[in-house]
Amino acid sequence: MQGIVTGASRGLGLALTRALVERGWRVVVDARDADALSRAWPEAPRDVLIPGDVADPDHRRRLIEAAGEPIDLLVSNASALGPTPLPALADYPLEELRRVYEVNVLAPLALVQLALPRFAEGARVLNITSDAAVEPYESWGGYGSSKAALAQLTAILGAENRGLRVYAVDPGDMRTQMQQDAFPGEDISDRPPPEESVPGLLELIEGELPSGAYRAREVVSVGA
Repeated sequence: MQGIVTGASRGLGLALTRALVERGWRVVVDARDADALSRAWPEAPRDVLIPGDVADPDHRRRLIEAAGEPIDLLVSNASALGPTPLPALADYPLEELRRVYEVNVLAPLALVQLALPRFAEGARVLNITSDAAVEPYESWGGYGSSKAALAQLTAILGAENRGLRVYAVDPGDMRTQMQQDAFPGEDISDRPPPEESVPGLLELIEGELPSGAYRAREVVSVGA
């Protein structure tokens, strides 16, 4: 089995990819920081480490080509938080908002478009969303609205591609660098590590749940 996980140098992407590799998967991974990607995967074959920005069309093509054929899994985990401290929408720089949408909405869709001819029957697409996509948290309008758009794109992709299983997955709060960036100077040690969200993602990848939107930490019980 082979697939792609974006944003796999740290956090949820790193934790999920480690679990997949332990199960025998060949996983192509990326991150914007080439050095961080190499440090995270010091023993990985070079042909599965593809540093770059998912907003870059050439980088997306390199990811798909590195994955080969067939592709059994595509996980769009790489995300842009936007400027910090998180601004109110009235003050949100529009160029920054365009960047958030390029990474969080357009890049996942573009990857699916490129991967469609290579997908195996029943391949899984996981787009990582957020509760900020549905809850009106103050100052989360940029990131949250981008994840809401991603969730709707995911739902429509599932309706249009019945041979695939397409999931929008909220991993829940996690103790990650992005969470720390969103709350600069705050103690986030009470958040669970990203590894706690991995079992739910694996259930979607390995199980038979229908396309749809899920909370990662509730998936195991749903599929039981």
